[in-house]
Amino acid sequence: MHRYDLPRRSLAYGIAGLAGFVDAAGFLAAGGYFVSFMSGNTTRFGVEAATRPEAALVPILLILCFVSGVTAGAVVANRSERPKSAVLMLSTLLIGTGAAAHALGAIALFVGMSALAMGAINNAFRREGEVAVGVTYMTGALVRFGQGLAARLTGRQAPGGLAHLLLWASLAAGAVLGAHVTIGLPALAPWIPLVWAAGLCIAARRIERARA
Repeated sequence: MHRYDLPRRSLAYGIAGLAGFVDAAGFLAAGGYFVSFMSGNTTRFGVEAATRPEAALVPILLILCFVSGVTAGAVVANRSERPKSAVLMLSTLLIGTGAAAHALGAIALFVGMSALAMGAINNAFRREGEVAVGVTYMTGALVRFGQGLAARLTGRQAPGGLAHLLLWASLAAGAVLGAHVTIGLPALAPWIPLVWAAGLCIAARRIERARA
């Protein structure tokens, strides 16, 4: 994270916040399953397989949706001269489709579209074809923050620790906001990420134009 300039770091924080919002909304809609945290769904699959085999298909389907989104996002990024804005545009379209499905009462489709969008959006920050910044899952960010903290405690330099902590905080703040809005304004909640994602898409386009 610390290798990126302020506009790119700000974009990453914005995407992480969006992911937190979408994951919280999806979690509540799906009854305790995740649309961006696949480690959690994997654990849920293991528990369901052992205790309620008939429910084990739900986390597997969400994982398949997420992986499909990652695949689609990677294809779009590989074929675009402006991969960040292209990936965010794809994610915006998927979120919009999910919001429309929610408005029509198709909650399962809403959850599936959310997982697809969160998978795709992980291609927003790539280096040599690999994900450089995980924007929908924070285990890596917290590990890097902890490693940086250990380095400082032992008198060594560790740039970037604060940036990783802020990335986690962005996702956490988005999740809190998403949960509050979903509980208090359930009809509006699916549309807020659509506007949020569209704004990030515009910001990414401006960043890419500035470097062109």
